Amino acid sequence: MSNSLPEEYEQEIQSPPAHHPSAPPHESFDISTTVDPSYVISLIRKLLPSNVQYGERATGRDLIREEANTEGRKEDESYQNHGTLNRPGSRDDNHNQGRSAGEETWEEGGCILWDLAASEDHAQFMVQNLILEVLSANLAVSQSSRITEIGLGIIGNLACHEIPRKQIASTTGLVGVIVEQLLLDDVPCLCEACRVLTLCLQGGEGVIWAEALQAEHILSRILWIAENALNPMLLEKSVGLLLAVLESEQEVAAILLPPILKLDISNLLIKLLAFEMNKLKGERTPERYTVLDLILRAIEVLSTMDKYSQEICLNKELLQLVKELIEFPDKFEVSSSCVTAVVLLANILTDAPSATFELSQDLNFLEGVFNVFPFASDDAEAQSAIWSVIARLLTLVQESEMSLSIFHFLVSILASKLDLIEDETLVRPCSETDARIIAMKRISDILMQWKLSDGRVKDTSSMEDDSIDEETVDKLLEICQKATR
Repeated sequence: MSNSLPEEYEQEIQSPPAHHPSAPPHESFDISTTVDPSYVISLIRKLLPSNVQYGERATGRDLIREEANTEGRKEDESYQNHGTLNRPGSRDDNHNQGRSAGEETWEEGGCILWDLAASEDHAQFMVQNLILEVLSANLAVSQSSRITEIGLGIIGNLACHEIPRKQIASTTGLVGVIVEQLLLDDVPCLCEACRVLTLCLQGGEGVIWAEALQAEHILSRILWIAENALNPMLLEKSVGLLLAVLESEQEVAAILLPPILKLDISNLLIKLLAFEMNKLKGERTPERYTVLDLILRAIEVLSTMDKYSQEICLNKELLQLVKELIEFPDKFEVSSSCVTAVVLLANILTDAPSATFELSQDLNFLEGVFNVFPFASDDAEAQSAIWSVIARLLTLVQESEMSLSIFHFLVSILASKLDLIEDETLVRPCSETDARIIAMKRISDILMQWKLSDGRVKDTSSMEDDSIDEETVDKLLEICQKATR
């Protein structure tokens, strides 16, 4: 396909009508940017829908502002460069066939603006020059999936910055138009729609978006997308949107949580977790690791909700899936998910203590919980959750009734964690209410039982390599006794 534009269209771009004058060459823009503001304005003009650009639907008067006003700018560090995406790659040849030169020009200009919107200065300038109104018009009339994707992508990057994000929510009709894009069947468009909604729900204008999303057919559609998505990126974005709903501020939660919980989101998330665990145990696909973590985080949030935690905590399938992940041998690949899994397990065992006994009989599981520690070194909440689980497990361990070989295995697990436990007591001294106190008292009891047992027990290992270093046992016993005094 030729890249040349039709002569009349090319003339239109080069010589815009009087109501779209070019920026004067002497114009001084009050904005800090490395890109010529007049160039940005020219790109925005190229995005005008043809029926607007040629005056069939509106005169277009004042559609593009010529001057920037950066007064009142306020930076929100929590959103700075968060969630921004660079321009997408071109679609396949089937998409490119049959496109007009005008569509190619639109795509080229839109992709550049997508990139520029990642910068807060550029984003504010674009909003001041009514890019949101232009994009809203395009989304309302576009029959092109590619144009819709790029338009949503630009809005998504704009939504990463506080002032543009507020403007998105206040642009007439734009919120509803964006929500309607969830009804499309195009994967890239759905990815970008979910990204925009996730970012905007987390902002100060979340109530506006919640009111637009609360209709049952819209929430059902989001759940349907998550359940049926075969594309990992779409699954990630849709589950991320569900997580944003579950983690939303109180006013937003009051609008969205009752209807979405009524639609059985908990069973959907457990079903998705089972699918991802099957994938993890089979093919190792790094692009799915983020999805696994998002699903676990969403379930973990549900497990903390007073009215809905029982449904989560009493689910045996969920407990088995969490156990499998904690025992997963290659934790480095899914370290974040393992940490989330232990936090979730701590919540489950708090509400469903009956599940603790069965887990306490599996020493491999105990070792798996200990092995999550290195990945939670910078997360005090996760460390507390790990100790809570360990304390519950060790409390139900009955070392006096164990066979000699199993007792040997238990002591070898504890002895191998000497450095970890020592570091814990040095970095964070134990308090009386700390779960570590309970855990270390039980470790002391177990090690004392080992010390007092007859010599035959200490030599029951069938392999010399499995022998336990008595000096290590003595040192660990001393550390635990000192920490619990």
